[in-house]
Amino acid sequence: MKTDFLVLDAGTIFARTRSQGVADQPDFNFLDIYSLGEADLSLYKCLVVTGFSDQDFLYDKRHMIRNFLDDRKVVVFCGNLVTGWLPGGKPFVAKDIKRFSDYRIRKVIDHPIFQGVEEEDMTLKKGVAGFFARGHHPVPEGGEALLTLNEGEPITYIDRNSTNGTILAHVGFDLFGYMQTDEKKSTDRISMQLRNWVLEEYEILQKGLVKS
Repeated sequence: MKTDFLVLDAGTIFARTRSQGVADQPDFNFLDIYSLGEADLSLYKCLVVTGFSDQDFLYDKRHMIRNFLDDRKVVVFCGNLVTGWLPGGKPFVAKDIKRFSDYRIRKVIDHPIFQGVEEEDMTLKKGVAGFFARGHHPVPEGGEALLTLNEGEPITYIDRNSTNGTILAHVGFDLFGYMQTDEKKSTDRISMQLRNWVLEEYEILQKGLVKS
């Protein structure tokens, strides 16, 4: 059956724990990452990849990901990029932490994915900072930073220039994982707002409209 989102299952207990809420959504399908080579990606609008994935394997399959994007579709990657499988992507740069405030999250713009989400709720989890991001990815040329650390390092960006599609890259844990946290915080909004944004972005891409 055709579904909108294909999540590559990295096979780790941590990835599965974060994905519990996503698994209950009817438009999300899971695939063992090592079955990617046999997958029919034409059925999907968005490919979801987490930082627990085998990025050496993804590098070997990078042509599939590139072709998927060039079909005017969306890739969402959440994690630390360590190999060159993601078009336009640059390797993760760890943050040299000197003080608590170095982990503070800042909004660059009030993007629909993070609309109504408080910076403080992203910065702190049970009073501890650093869960949301501990470093950054340099933004590809022409990309758009959505969130930064306190000193301006980009932790979440959109790239509409490296391919014919759209890449949403976030340097921390899976943003779809907030579907199952129910922390009674504004971060509970992120997963569904990201889902809605992806579907809207896909329609824009497929119609060949100017993206902004």
